[in-house]
Amino acid sequence: MKIAVVGTGYVGLVTGTCFAEVGIDVTCIDIDQKKIDGLKEGIMPIYEPGLEPMVKKNHQKGRLHFSTELAASIQDCEAVFIAVGTPPGEDGSADLKYVLGVAREIGQNMNKHLVIVTKSTVPVGTAQKVKTAVKEELDKRGSELTYDVASNPEFLKEGAAIQDFLKPDRIVVGVESETAEDVMKRLYKPFLLNGHPTIFMDIPSAEMTKYAANSMLATKISFMNDIANLCEIMGADVNMVRKGIGSDNRIGNKFIYPGVGYGGSCFPKDVKALIRTAQENGYSMSVLSAVEEVNERQKSVLVNKIKSHFGDNLTGMTFAVWGLSFKPKTDDMREAPSVVIINALLAAGASVKAYDPIAMEEARKDLGDTITYSKDEYDTLIDSDALLVITEWPEFRVPNFDVMSKLLKGKVIFDGRNIYDRKELEAQGYQYYGIGIK
Repeated sequence: MKIAVVGTGYVGLVTGTCFAEVGIDVTCIDIDQKKIDGLKEGIMPIYEPGLEPMVKKNHQKGRLHFSTELAASIQDCEAVFIAVGTPPGEDGSADLKYVLGVAREIGQNMNKHLVIVTKSTVPVGTAQKVKTAVKEELDKRGSELTYDVASNPEFLKEGAAIQDFLKPDRIVVGVESETAEDVMKRLYKPFLLNGHPTIFMDIPSAEMTKYAANSMLATKISFMNDIANLCEIMGADVNMVRKGIGSDNRIGNKFIYPGVGYGGSCFPKDVKALIRTAQENGYSMSVLSAVEEVNERQKSVLVNKIKSHFGDNLTGMTFAVWGLSFKPKTDDMREAPSVVIINALLAAGASVKAYDPIAMEEARKDLGDTITYSKDEYDTLIDSDALLVITEWPEFRVPNFDVMSKLLKGKVIFDGRNIYDRKELEAQGYQYYGIGIK
């Protein structure tokens, strides 16, 4: 079976590589010649655990190919996946110019029946726009070639994407023909050995499912952050509250950890896009609007605690920051709370020294040389007035607090992820500030 995947970003590269891993002949296509040349040499454009060796292995075995030529790459394929970016516009809507540009190019160059699959996160109605774009190009050619469109949203967690693809909880596919359904069943059959289902549905429902899933998870995070802030006011401990409600199987214990807000490429963009889609159709998503508002406010919580402790003017002070990426096991800095927090500290006159195991090069694109990038987590502490934990990387969970106390000027920790025990730290003479803990 032969397929093509257009786009070698996070979704496209993981998708193409995992299909190749089970024996499918895959060509990944991108307009960026430098990126394609790098992939042929085994140089990854993104960081994702386990991806690099899998790309190298499948490329060497001749199952995974890389090209900038869409026209040549889609010949003899049964399916083409569109996995290009859909960046948010200023109004929050998803920009479909790349998706529709690929659709038009497919229409200009296809030579046999194709199933054209939208893998990018796209608003409801996009598949119909893809269908129209392809038909317009075929009409220009005077071609009567047939094709199908399908929607196959991804549910990959950054940092665990390979495992999520190879052993999925579920696979959602929107189709409108038996032909498309048959192709998608054959493609995904190797991934269903864990007994989880492929859920076939109409295309608009599949497109909506992706936004609904991410918006629900974002809602849980913002709800818990709101509860955390109320816990502080009322003298409750959000860690205890979390355990209490997480044991209810109707709620569950996932995505109810308070912190400094969600970030990344999915939740912020998808929440905004769904709100915008509703507005365009005369409906107000009141709950999701509140989710977004809470998340933006939450990014200021740690800075507010710092100013409450040290005062509003932080001139001459230095803060150590552990973690820059929006979550562990990724170098993704998109919508990362660390950027908001660091910029607020700089605006108040402070200096910042930061360390992240993976994301420092990406962070430079947002923060430039406004901060100092340290060689390791302990290097950040030297002559710093306090430590801020922003991303809960595993190596930050059990540090040597005795060594830390000798490096820090002030034994103050602002824990934005509640990964430390307050009583344990206070017993060692630290002043500890968490989220949702008075």
